[in-house]
Amino acid sequence: MSETSESAQKPRLRVAPSPTGDPHVGTAYVSIFDLAFARQQGGSFILRIEDTDRARFQEDSEQQLYDTLHWLGLGWDEGPDKGGPFAPYKQSERLDTYQPYVEQLIADGHAYYCWCSGERLTQMREVQQKTKQPTGYDRTCLGKTKEERAKLPGFNETPVVRMLIPDDAPLQFEDLIMGPTKAPKPDDQVILKADGFPTYHLAVVVDDHLMEITHVVRGQEWISSTPKHILLYQWLGWQAPQFAHIPLLRDEKRAKISKRKSPWAKLTWFQKQGYLPEALVNFLALQGHPPIIEDDGTERETFTFEEFSKHFDWHKINPAGAVFNLDKLNWLNGHYLRELSEQDLAQRLLPFLQRDGALPQPASLPQLGRLNALVPLIQTRINLLSEAAPLVAPFYVEDDELEIAEDARKQLKESAPEVLDAAIAALEPISGAIGNPDGSGLQWTAARLEEALRGAIVDGLGIKPRLAFGPLRTAVSGQRISPPLFESMEILGKDSTLRRLRALRATV
Repeated sequence: MSETSESAQKPRLRVAPSPTGDPHVGTAYVSIFDLAFARQQGGSFILRIEDTDRARFQEDSEQQLYDTLHWLGLGWDEGPDKGGPFAPYKQSERLDTYQPYVEQLIADGHAYYCWCSGERLTQMREVQQKTKQPTGYDRTCLGKTKEERAKLPGFNETPVVRMLIPDDAPLQFEDLIMGPTKAPKPDDQVILKADGFPTYHLAVVVDDHLMEITHVVRGQEWISSTPKHILLYQWLGWQAPQFAHIPLLRDEKRAKISKRKSPWAKLTWFQKQGYLPEALVNFLALQGHPPIIEDDGTERETFTFEEFSKHFDWHKINPAGAVFNLDKLNWLNGHYLRELSEQDLAQRLLPFLQRDGALPQPASLPQLGRLNALVPLIQTRINLLSEAAPLVAPFYVEDDELEIAEDARKQLKESAPEVLDAAIAALEPISGAIGNPDGSGLQWTAARLEEALRGAIVDGLGIKPRLAFGPLRTAVSGQRISPPLFESMEILGKDSTLRRLRALRATV
């Protein structure tokens, strides 16, 4: 695309996933770059569903695409669910669109019918591999009529249509990220399947042209397909868009991540694990684009999507990419989680606590009130929303139903009975009354409880502070690790706290 035509048209970028199972994290990755540039330049971001692969199509996958991209805040301007000037945005609803271009390519001598059966093509590839020849279609059908081809072995009644790749096919192109890029010469690619559906290669070119896409952003695995697409643009007399091949998302072995090998290749996995969408967007942006450079030259790895869009530059993207580091993502998620207001965090935690059985659904007002009191105690202790349930659950079980975890019981020292007796004696005189309406008169507070227990156990029994309260923590929460002890006792109240202390004392 020339500078003149590009400047005359605001950028139009698209993401075009296939509904073939759980949405891939790469769909979000591409969408982030698409949307950042579109918003920066005042352009448009389009969602198109490429559902021509009917063998792998899954009915519920399309809705999952909408849900996960909305969850990430990656909204689109045009799409199947929103409509737009170039509707329909679903390839299965555009089949009549492609046929005239197939016929034009055949008439112009750029494409031909192929009647080879699947068995014949498999045998051909096996021979090529055994004899160490380049793999690719051997043009058995080129120049033949259906009748002529039917006389030869491996004939299939319903043909496909193949591109006729010329010897001088353009193999080099300019890439916004990679710079001058060369791809291998393709073979005679199928562009129309026997079922009447176009292949990706034809449909993507036709749709991108008709939808006036200016920038095609996709993973580097598509570099080898670019010469085919450039040829189709040339043959059909169209201006090609600009190409930007982004670095692949790679696992710890630097292999391309896949849904078969890595559960975190699925966008739904991040939702289930309790990642915050803003953290995942930040993390994915850093997989290709460098951090924001502050005015003083320092790097900042945490940023909003709006900040990322403002600083976005194709030329800053590292073609080598980065290894998908979940530890880094967990750190980022913890950072964003601690930045949330307590009310926001409580709202985000609630569905996870209900899913994991820590809270009923629906929760009562007193239960929600207790959650609001618990949030500041656990906000610094979790990195994922899904980590909250074990910390919160003990506050919602009946005292006589609290289970003591095995690892918590095993760490109890010989002094545990003595510590529990001292604690019970120290806490009994403290009133558990709720106090006056103005907040005065309340005695069962974290500060008062800590003062009494330190006096009874640390000073009274001479036990070091780091060892003094283990039995109390185990009694109150049933866990080895729990929210802050004295604040937990305050939330539980006097009656529950003492019942739990006495219950553990009876078993040690």
